[in-house]
Amino acid sequence: MTKSKKSTILKWTILATLLCYCTGMTIWAHGEARRHVCTGISVEVEGNPAMEEKVRAGVIEELRSYPRRLVGAQLHQINTGDVERYLDGLDNFESVNCMLTGRGELVVSVTPLIPVMRVFFGENSYYINKDGKHIESNAEFHSDVPVVTGRFNRSFAPRDILPLADFISRDHFMKELVGMIEAHDPHNLLIVPRIRGHVVNFGDTTRLDEKKRALALFYREVMPYKGWEEYDTISVKFRGQIVATRRNKAILNHAEEYYEDVDMEEATLPDGGGHSDSDATAASPAESPADSTNHSTAQN
Repeated sequence: MTKSKKSTILKWTILATLLCYCTGMTIWAHGEARRHVCTGISVEVEGNPAMEEKVRAGVIEELRSYPRRLVGAQLHQINTGDVERYLDGLDNFESVNCMLTGRGELVVSVTPLIPVMRVFFGENSYYINKDGKHIESNAEFHSDVPVVTGRFNRSFAPRDILPLADFISRDHFMKELVGMIEAHDPHNLLIVPRIRGHVVNFGDTTRLDEKKRALALFYREVMPYKGWEEYDTISVKFRGQIVATRRNKAILNHAEEYYEDVDMEEATLPDGGGHSDSDATAASPAESPADSTNHSTAQN
């Protein structure tokens, strides 16, 4: 027998051995799967530690409604692909992966869509994530995000408010402050603070950092002196101004305006024909509220 023939026979022998081994392991695995049952479900939540417990409980609750029994079922009867498709159909996850472990446990790994606001539009209610994708308003996956109501139409959709909602979710001051957003139109987005008694008109979704600093300045420099019930609306929509409308319009005569000049870093109050209305208070916002040292002064 030549050397080349011996080499060929050896290769085929090894290949046949591997094939027999794989076949035997497959038969053994199927036999083991038929003898073993699913012992439980473990849920791993990726990418959002703050929602981990809520999402885990939500997934477990949803799997109780799965068409076929999972816990206690024989492993060979569980189709992990079907479980993935079932959970994907909820529109609450970016991705879902399922696998069965050697211990007979069904491991479900999910990456949830993270909502930034909840929209109430007529009788409809749903969440929206940062990319504008709608998320079912499922109670098991409820998230504490700003509620948005508005007069929406084809030219003004809820997703147009996403820059403001995303800004609120990323900024600690705004996240603690904001309880609701009322969208009257693209240029009049009203924030309803958790502090009762007034609303804040943010205008549109531009210059958000500047508007937040102006609002923080007003809260620090004016409200402690005037009281939190003095004004019903605070507007930071105009560049270089804070306009606050008094709750009690009877305090002022129609021709009078009351100005509080919070002059920070040489910021000046516009004279006359700015955007302030009668019965309103106007103040100039600082570039950095944290650097404030001046107090408000009154002009009549």
